[in-house]
Amino acid sequence: MPYAAPLWRSIRDDLRARIAAGLLKPGEKIPTTQKLMEQYSTSSATVRRAVDSMIESGELIGRQGLGVFVADTSEQDS
Repeated sequence: MPYAAPLWRSIRDDLRARIAAGLLKPGEKIPTTQKLMEQYSTSSATVRRAVDSMIESGELIGRQGLGVFVADTSEQDS
């Protein structure tokens, strides 16, 4: 039986792909948890786990009361 990755990892990978493709740009706010829940047909806990993992890795920045934004990693890369 093939191993299926947890849904939160699929969400994280999809968000990473959208950032890499330029669909989500540095400094841009990502969709709300509610919108991501609807898009992926999953719970808020699953969405939060994906987003939190990206915040921990520095790919996203959470700003209390404002939302979650794509980090500007261009300065880190140079």
